Amino acid sequence: MTLSLRKILVLAALALPGLTACNTIAGVGKDVKKAGEVIAREAEEAKN
Repeated sequence: MTLSLRKILVLAALALPGLTACNTIAGVGKDVKKAGEVIAREAEEAKN
């Protein structure tokens, strides 16, 4: 295996967790947003 190919493979292996973390963080953000909407709706209903 050539040195440049080895560098590319190492960089790809290091980048992979970062890419999946972005998807995970986006998912958590959506979950938190949904939870906030539910809390806001329940608070409005409790006021009335």
